[in-house]
Amino acid sequence: MEILIYGTINSIVLSLLSLGFALVYSISRLPNFAHGALYLTAGYIVWLLVNQAGLPYLPSIALGILATAAIGAIMYRFIIIRIRGMEISEIIGTYAIGLAIMEGLRWGGLRGMTYVLPVFVAGSTRIAGVSVDYQRLIIVGSGVLIFVLLFLFTRFNRIGLALRGIAQDERAAMMLGIDSDTTAIISLALGSGLAGFAAVLVLPLGNIVVEQGYNVLIFAVAVCVIGGLGSWGGTIIASFIIGFAQILTEIFVSSHFLMVVALLAIIVTLLIRPSGIFGKQKQLEERV
Repeated sequence: MEILIYGTINSIVLSLLSLGFALVYSISRLPNFAHGALYLTAGYIVWLLVNQAGLPYLPSIALGILATAAIGAIMYRFIIIRIRGMEISEIIGTYAIGLAIMEGLRWGGLRGMTYVLPVFVAGSTRIAGVSVDYQRLIIVGSGVLIFVLLFLFTRFNRIGLALRGIAQDERAAMMLGIDSDTTAIISLALGSGLAGFAAVLVLPLGNIVVEQGYNVLIFAVAVCVIGGLGSWGGTIIASFIIGFAQILTEIFVSSHFLMVVALLAIIVTLLIRPSGIFGKQKQLEERV
């Protein structure tokens, strides 16, 4: 039961960490390698608002998520738009932005174990004989809720339908009057906001350190590569594959190998099925 419960929790955490990255790529075909930096930035902004500005926790969370979404939109509007369509430049550019943000925060003093966000609800309960703290239960509930809301948004909201249309066929959507750059700005703002949402849920379980930004980026890339770039369903399934593999590794081997699990999963996927579980990219035999 411990493996089942904590494997499910870890899988939903990975889904939340990866959802923003997957959303941006599925809509705009933009690999946002600043995703981990935006996650870190959201946590740091909330910490500043609570501890330096003295604002209540919930308003600080809302402002932190909105600020992160705004940063994502500004990134596209003033920087990424200039390299849009240049695939290698997109990767290098977004990674450079993320690197500048994370190392800038480190240079500005974000180091050590002093930066901590409080949990939403203290304490724990027992489920089938396994002790689970309330913060992790909130993560599970919030994760399920955000998946449902995104599903409804992309099927019953005008903006969501436009994003879905540009994701399915960009040229046809543009012929119908949907602007590609506008949808890219919206998708990057949404993806950045989702990174911030994941940060305020997950960071209370640990500390706000620069290394978290790098870890989140690696986990997001691993999940999206295994699930198939651009596939939301694949992202969720890959999160459960890696999530349970990490829990089994932590229980039977050591917690020091959790990152190794994600990296090995990427390598194995690239060897066996380079396009991922639900990926639509051409395999090698199709390209030759």
